[in-house]
Amino acid sequence: MTCPNCGAPAAGNFCSGCGTSLTTRACSACRTELSPQARFCHRCGHPVSGIAPAQRASERRAWMVAGILCAVLLGGIVYRVARSAGPPPAPDMANTGVSSATVPGTAPTGRAPDISSMSPRERFDRLFNRVMQAAEAGDSSTVEQFTPMALGAYQQLDSVDVDARYHAAVIHLQVGDLGPAKALADTILRESPGHLFGYLIRGTAARFQGDSAGLKAAQKEFLSHYQAQMAAKRVEYLEHQPVVEEFRQEAERTEKTERSGKTIK
Repeated sequence: MTCPNCGAPAAGNFCSGCGTSLTTRACSACRTELSPQARFCHRCGHPVSGIAPAQRASERRAWMVAGILCAVLLGGIVYRVARSAGPPPAPDMANTGVSSATVPGTAPTGRAPDISSMSPRERFDRLFNRVMQAAEAGDSSTVEQFTPMALGAYQQLDSVDVDARYHAAVIHLQVGDLGPAKALADTILRESPGHLFGYLIRGTAARFQGDSAGLKAAQKEFLSHYQAQMAAKRVEYLEHQPVVEEFRQEAERTEKTERSGKTIK
């Protein structure tokens, strides 16, 4: 006969190779006849005593190996998921300064906090700076990404002053949306007649459109109000001084060229 557990030739009551019992066994609880390799009674479920030590050791090793493999596999899955996910990307709202050719220069700052914790005006100003930073760097995709956010923040302002209208107009100019920019210039001049920002926006929009007559008209109006407006010492003029002075110098060059041309004629 052969051992039902290891298949080795066997004789007597136990296998000489693995120690499995070769005799007919009965359940100690219900006396049902059991097969030599049974571990539990197939009738009442009672555990079978007398399992060979070699068989128990083999089973324990098998369960240990299976447990170790499961732990290794689970650890590998967790590691791959954590590595692929990584920390969620957060938009950098830092203001690193913008070109004085289009908007006022600002000093660099560190990484900004979550804009959801800011006031509506702080959120708008930070998004405005982000758009201007990207525009200066020639990053059009970032400009397109943050422009709707910035204009949405402008719409949510509790109160709107000239400076906020000017910032919104500059954002529109950056993406070539000249109609809303000119409308904001009209609103600024209606609410604050003679304000230099209104003429600055009109002139910039005219330049983008290739409207030389519109640009000259805006420059002329700008110069006619410049002295009185600067004497008022408005805070927004001090904050945007590079832009204001650059537009003034350009307007004066245009005026000088026109006077020279008239003199020659």
